[in-house]
Amino acid sequence: MEYLQDLNKNQREAVIHENGPCLVIAGAGSGKTRVLTYRIAHLINSDVDPFSILALTFTNKAAKEMKDRIEKIVGTEARSLWMGTFHSIFARILRSEGYKLGYPPNFVIYDTQDSKSLIKSIVKELNLDPKIYKENFVYNRISNAKNRLISYIDYANNPILQEEDASALRPRISEIYKIYVNRCFKSHAMDFDDLLFNTNILFSEHIDVLNKYQQLFQHVLIDEFQDTNYCQYLITKKLAAVHRNIFVVGDDAQSIYAFRGAEIRNILKFEDDFDELKTVKLEQNYRSTKTIVKAANSVIDKNKSKISKEVWTDNEEGELISLKQSFSDNDEGKMVSNLIFEEKNKNQLTNSNFAVLYRTNSQSRSIEESLRRIGLKYKVYGGLSFYQRKEVKDLLAYLRFSINQNDEQSFRRIINYPRRGIGQTSVDKIITSSNKEQKSLWDIISNPNKYLDSRISNLITPFVDLIISFKNFSKNNDAYSSASHIASNSGLLKELWDDRSVEGISRYENVQELLNSIKEYIDNEENKEKGLDNFLQEISLMTDQDQEDKNDEEFISLMTIHMAKGLEFQVVFIVGVEEDLFPSQMMISSREDLEEERRLFYVAITRAMKKLYITYSKTRYRYGLLKDCEKSRFVKEISPIYIDGEVRNTNKSFVRNVIKERSKNLSPLKKVSSKGISFKSSSVSDLEIGLKVRHPNFGIGEILELDMKNNQNKAIVKFKSVGEKTLLLNFAKLKIIK
Repeated sequence: MEYLQDLNKNQREAVIHENGPCLVIAGAGSGKTRVLTYRIAHLINSDVDPFSILALTFTNKAAKEMKDRIEKIVGTEARSLWMGTFHSIFARILRSEGYKLGYPPNFVIYDTQDSKSLIKSIVKELNLDPKIYKENFVYNRISNAKNRLISYIDYANNPILQEEDASALRPRISEIYKIYVNRCFKSHAMDFDDLLFNTNILFSEHIDVLNKYQQLFQHVLIDEFQDTNYCQYLITKKLAAVHRNIFVVGDDAQSIYAFRGAEIRNILKFEDDFDELKTVKLEQNYRSTKTIVKAANSVIDKNKSKISKEVWTDNEEGELISLKQSFSDNDEGKMVSNLIFEEKNKNQLTNSNFAVLYRTNSQSRSIEESLRRIGLKYKVYGGLSFYQRKEVKDLLAYLRFSINQNDEQSFRRIINYPRRGIGQTSVDKIITSSNKEQKSLWDIISNPNKYLDSRISNLITPFVDLIISFKNFSKNNDAYSSASHIASNSGLLKELWDDRSVEGISRYENVQELLNSIKEYIDNEENKEKGLDNFLQEISLMTDQDQEDKNDEEFISLMTIHMAKGLEFQVVFIVGVEEDLFPSQMMISSREDLEEERRLFYVAITRAMKKLYITYSKTRYRYGLLKDCEKSRFVKEISPIYIDGEVRNTNKSFVRNVIKERSKNLSPLKKVSSKGISFKSSSVSDLEIGLKVRHPNFGIGEILELDMKNNQNKAIVKFKSVGEKTLLLNFAKLKIIK
């Protein structure tokens, strides 16, 4: 058992735990995966039949990695483990036992799109308004009910749920739920939620089956226990009821998935179900510096609903957390990009050492644009790059078609979105007619009576009128006014707003962020032409560059904090740490919600190994308006001894003046110096080694090195105030001092 030598005292205590329930509270970076892996290996080495061990994870990747590690310790016996995700394990049981519920062994598993497509069909069959009964909303409603073990019968008889649906003007969701369940059953199909829901029914109604698996599974182990929902915990509790050997690993401080149904109460109240519980706390952090660990502790201590623990580390003290202020989200993007560039050169780091974390997907836009401009490769994880997101492309397609009515791809994209009864068959007829008559698409649809049948003609005419109105409006208005008008009057904004699911809200925010970027474009005095066609030209150049080199793994990681859970990076940037953004305005209605937001901030902090930057903006475009922003309360909750509070341009009167000037559509911020006086930079071609230069923030310095190869245009400058700095000259402005 040499593997035990790799463990600290608490890890070893958890691994060699003999029998009975055990709760392992694993702080961030404390070796949770290692403990779970070694625990299973130790059980097998202690002559426990691997076939009697059930290990449940949340991802297939985690299950595979753990099984591979276990196999390296104990050999091929590890292959007999019941190890996988909740869904995969319960699907396996249902394949064998589902006939008791009326399902054949080869039942079909519907993915999310299959489920939404079926719901869409049911809504149509019931002659309900698809704009009200959106498949996303209905699907999420049904999914949440199943995760709480509410059947369609219980749903229909629950006055609270019925009142909620009636208030949302969707009183027939219970009817859709019933039809949906029956149609799935008739098709011998289960959706993802059914894999849990039906397993619970199987164990509740068929005690013989429950007893069979209770006897089989002598040990039940659960990873990321804080992320379990009500249904998942109830099933596993039933399975462990006989042998009582349930071993769960998690961290209440990293419970951040309440919106998916995760119940933090499962971990907080675990001892209520198992009074003979043994609790082991893994408090030594192996990931981060002392500064980062202590800062994270000072934040999470503010939560009232928590399990007491004190995470610590033997790692180096490390640098203070850098708190950086910018003036706008665009300025924030430029600042972050420049800091990454400097960190790379100063510490010989690669792109993969960096992560930029944000609260919402829409925040990636300014970061992406700035990284592209200075040639740093990045990858957006957990979603598409900003300009590749469907809702963004949908609005851009409307804007493009309003300018160019011969754009076939844009036409195909928007002709029936939002729905106006023009199906693919009709679109194909229009395009066929265009090719046959050798006329443009616009010629065909603007003269429908001449080229199309009466049914299509009647449907297409309102669309043509709409596009003509957009075209005329855009001729006489700037890009922002035009885009806002088109977004509203096309029905696109309402379509997204009416979908109040988590995904729908995110899509709405992304469209608003695109509109914000257009407002910034017209507010920038450098952009002399303010028309919609000019903006589209600029954005097309931007999106053309938005292509990843699939063979290059060296990317800066951009992701939401939710996506970052379980990951670690040398240098982490948490951006947009402002009130109403983080914590989210939608998540501060209760103490429980606020505490979840704080746990999310804790997760973000603890992704950093060596260096952490926290950035916030003094102003941010929201719904097309430049609004003042306030530093997040979470920043204020970090003990100030762990923060380098140096921020840019803290003079209050200067900040007010900048905001005032920007609201008047005057010069962008980068043309204003730190002292509020004009700063005209010298031409890059005039710079030479040895010249004295002035930087708007760093003051006077001397150029030590210049690199003008490959269009990098970078310089190393030694400043009197801050020492040597590596600057990207396409971004940093230098003025030669004569």
